[in-house]
Amino acid sequence: MGFLTIFLFLVSALYSVKAGTLSAVANAVTECGSSAVTLVIGMCGAMAVWGGLVNVANESGLSELLTKAMKPLINKIFKGLNRDSKATNAIALNITANLLGLGNAATPLGLSAMKLLEEEERAGDKPTKNMTLLAVINACSLQIIPTTVAALRLSSGSRSPMEILPCVILVSAASLLVALITAEVLEGGR
Repeated sequence: MGFLTIFLFLVSALYSVKAGTLSAVANAVTECGSSAVTLVIGMCGAMAVWGGLVNVANESGLSELLTKAMKPLINKIFKGLNRDSKATNAIALNITANLLGLGNAATPLGLSAMKLLEEEERAGDKPTKNMTLLAVINACSLQIIPTTVAALRLSSGSRSPMEILPCVILVSAASLLVALITAEVLEGGR
C-alpha cells in the first residue's frame, strides 16, 4: 500500500509539473494539511465529550443496565453462548457503543469480544458462526446516535448536524438486516 501511495504521489507531482500547476498543488497540500488539523481537533473535542459520557455510564452502572437489557437479544442472535459469559458482556458493550455511534470506542470493545468468543468457542483456525455474526454486526452496526458523523458535520460548518438522524437510523437498520440475513444464508451452507 505504501508503494502505491508513493507511486500515485509521484505521478501526480510529475503531471502537475507538466501541466504547470505545481504551485496550485503545493497550495492545496498546505491548505488540506491545515484543514485536516482543524478537523482532528474538532473531532477530538466531540469524541472526548462522548467518551466521557461513556465513562460516566460505566461508573454509574448504566452500561451494566444496558448490557442486561440487551442480553436476551444477544442470546437470540449469538446461539450457544452462556448468558453471563465475558464474551456476552463484551458483545453487549460493543453493540451499545455502536448504537451510540462511538466507532472509536466500539473498535477495541469489538476486538475484545472477538478474542473472548475465540477463547470460549475454541475457534481454532476458522471463525465460528458467532464470530462471523459479530464481524457482520460491527461492519453494519445500527446507529441511533451518529456521534462521529455529527461531529464531522459540525466541524464542517453544519448548522444542524443531527438532521441526518432519521436517514442514518433507517439505512443502518436496513444494512444490518440485509447483512444478518446474508450471513445466515451463507452460514447455512457450511
